[in-house]
Amino acid sequence: MDAVNGMVTAAYIAASALFIRSLGGLANPETAREGNFQGMVGMGLAVGATALLLPREALPVLGVVVVAGLAIGSTLAQRVAMTSMPQLVAILHSFVGLAAALVGYASQLGGEVPAGAEGVIHAVALYVGVFVGAVTFTGSVVAWGKLEGKIGSKPLMLPGRHALNAALVLVVLGMLVPYAMNPAAGLAYLVAMTVIGCFIGWHMVMAIGGADMPVVVSMLNSYSGWAAAADGFLLQNDLLIVTGALVGSSGAILSYIMCKAMARSFWSVILGGFGTEEGAAPAAATGPVGDPIATDIETLVNELKEAQSVVIVPGYGMAVAQAQHPVCTLTKKLRARGCEVRFAIHPVAGRLPGHMNVLLAEANLPYDLVLEMDEINDDFPETDVVLVIGANDIVNPGAIDDPSSPIYGMPVLHAWEAARVVVFKRGKGAGYAGVENPLFLRDCTRMLYGDAKKSVDALLAGLGE
Repeated sequence: MDAVNGMVTAAYIAASALFIRSLGGLANPETAREGNFQGMVGMGLAVGATALLLPREALPVLGVVVVAGLAIGSTLAQRVAMTSMPQLVAILHSFVGLAAALVGYASQLGGEVPAGAEGVIHAVALYVGVFVGAVTFTGSVVAWGKLEGKIGSKPLMLPGRHALNAALVLVVLGMLVPYAMNPAAGLAYLVAMTVIGCFIGWHMVMAIGGADMPVVVSMLNSYSGWAAAADGFLLQNDLLIVTGALVGSSGAILSYIMCKAMARSFWSVILGGFGTEEGAAPAAATGPVGDPIATDIETLVNELKEAQSVVIVPGYGMAVAQAQHPVCTLTKKLRARGCEVRFAIHPVAGRLPGHMNVLLAEANLPYDLVLEMDEINDDFPETDVVLVIGANDIVNPGAIDDPSSPIYGMPVLHAWEAARVVVFKRGKGAGYAGVENPLFLRDCTRMLYGDAKKSVDALLAGLGE
């Protein structure tokens, strides 16, 4: 038995190291594939080592569950389009939250409660794991619904919603004391807390507008990690504690980075409810008035033939149109003509952290052409043409000079400083967040209406002549 425990410990240490290396690899597109593979190997080691600790009669059940999970995961990976990746990530977070809650209930119903101080620690870990899991579960389902369009992106503003959430949290904390003192008889407290946790998760994300969904997805990722870490204490599994802490802390750091990129605090996202109904009338704001000036393919082709420097700003609209491959072909064609082409990526472009980077990597775009906001913002004054493909808020000058704009203070890409800006847009309605964009009315801006993929295909045909 000592030999088995030694093998399990060694496997857990190796798996932990692989998970850490995986996170490091995923931080860079060039090493993301390797990092993903290391995470897979680490998880395989973790599952295999855990199997060594199980009784022989439990192994068939574990085998069935693992095979079923592998089949479902591989099927989803092959069938889910890149445009639906934010929704997939959100719903997977709900699975983690649900699993954490179920582990807590399994321990409550079938496990032995230690005596003394150890029993109190056990009860607190169980209680916290179930609560965070419940919040993560319903919150992630709502986030999936908003990203999928099943739930409107408009924030739900219940009267006194902050006071309601605070009161419910106090109730949850209040029930922890009698539960921890007698966990064996505390099933009623656990069930009541779970119901409250599910409501808080639902209410919290329902009150957040669609424009903040990238931060919400990252936040829920962090919650799922902390729920797993709590279960690690509950099960006395060191690897689960380490893995949960890694996921929880990395998700929290990413949430902080994204909030900083939008010049907002974490609490302003949770409490602010920014974002209105998709397609709603734009919010009133000061700035230029009039109608945007439309352009056509022929005019844009001529401008691109004359351009020496082009910057492409991708957004979620590019993902919806699945235009990343023709955009990359356009990039190659322009570079073959001697034109410098680069991509400007805003930290919150798309509806998932790194969404645009993943799309462009899928289309085999060279990594050195993809620049972050801070790396390229100073270059816009020397740029001949900026192609804004399906983006809105991240190129909104109102964030710089219009205090009445809902996104005032948010760092954005200074596309309007270029000689020409062409905005690819499906129609004349407001964007996902419903915020007016004065860029569309600037003298340097032209609007190219229509499906982004069809427009880029037409550009390729024109440049080929």
